[in-house]
Amino acid sequence: MTNAAPSPIAITRAVEEVMRKDRGRLLSALTARLKDLQLAEDALQEAVIAALSHWGRSGLPQSPQGWLLRVALRKAIDRLRGAARQGRSAADLALLAANEASDMTVDDIPDERLRLIFTCCHPALDRKSHVALTLRVIGGLTTEEIASAFLDLPATIGQRISRAKARIASTGIPFAVPTPDLWPERLSSVLATVYLIFTAGYTQGGTRDLGDEALFLADLLAALRPGDPEIEGCHALLLLTHARRRARVGADGATVPPSEQDRALWDHASIARGKAVLETAIARGAPGPYQIKAAIAALHTAEGSADWPQIAALYAALYRHEPTPVVALNHAVALTEAGQAAPALMLLDALGPALDGHQPYHAARAMVLTRLQDFPGAVAAFDRAIALAPTAADALLLQRRKKEAEHKLGPSPTGR
Repeated sequence: MTNAAPSPIAITRAVEEVMRKDRGRLLSALTARLKDLQLAEDALQEAVIAALSHWGRSGLPQSPQGWLLRVALRKAIDRLRGAARQGRSAADLALLAANEASDMTVDDIPDERLRLIFTCCHPALDRKSHVALTLRVIGGLTTEEIASAFLDLPATIGQRISRAKARIASTGIPFAVPTPDLWPERLSSVLATVYLIFTAGYTQGGTRDLGDEALFLADLLAALRPGDPEIEGCHALLLLTHARRRARVGADGATVPPSEQDRALWDHASIARGKAVLETAIARGAPGPYQIKAAIAALHTAEGSADWPQIAALYAALYRHEPTPVVALNHAVALTEAGQAAPALMLLDALGPALDGHQPYHAARAMVLTRLQDFPGAVAAFDRAIALAPTAADALLLQRRKKEAEHKLGPSPTGR
């Protein structure tokens, strides 16, 4: 211990910094020993409370992470002894006690976070639980912060997280990295969770920047599993997209499409890094959907106008990996921008039954009909898109586009 005790504010900041950087590592190390996620989280929280008091009296330890892990293990042992939880044998408790007694630095703590991420994103849990549990356990967000990001009640999010932990315990979901035969399917679930967290940051806001949280998770995955091209593709996609965040909304509060954004507001260092990560992934010769999505994002940052024929070709390639209506919709948009509005409209007509409640579908249809000079149809499509717009910024852009279509339509026969 150091001789001088820091101020209470300094202690609080020190604890918050350790938990922000190393919470996932500490929690995964505890879960690996305790085989119980809820017990691990409870014990770590008790250790944090103890740190606020103990460090205030005695000063910061040389290894705050090692101190927290050791004290958390001690708290868990006390719980297990007191309640004979899970029928742990004396030998099990002795092993935990031996681990608890060891003096560890942060470098001595095994990094088990990859195992914990796969546990949070196990197929036995639903997608919303993947997101909530990953943000809570790996990202360290509070229940209130997660609820704010997803426009939900804290009690609802708390119940979802509790049910997910209970399901992990009751069904025996393993705390493990999947075997090679299961790796592609399970990795797809993890990457989908990270990307869903990222996109939620664009559409829903909240007290925490979920874009930053998703990038943290992508960085973590890349560090824990180096050399995987799809992890690199997802990482590149997030870097390239997040780099344009400051230019996404104009001074008037309306969404600004990439082609109209002020490039001076882009984070060019992140763009360069994203392109470098993408090039590394592509060079591995194992193309996948996230690499294709990242390549599309990279084309949107090219000098001059975007290469829309190439973007359309990439969406066609992406559809072979992900044959979904949303990918087909994006392909139609790219075809329109590439000067093929008539084929794009045929594609949109076929997608209508599947995407009638999807706002981007009606926005795309309005754009295509405008290009084809069907201004009455475009105005009607804009009205539908505005009614479904997820944000005020998107609605404002659509209203502007609608006025342009109405201007080309001209005055009504009644003069109104």
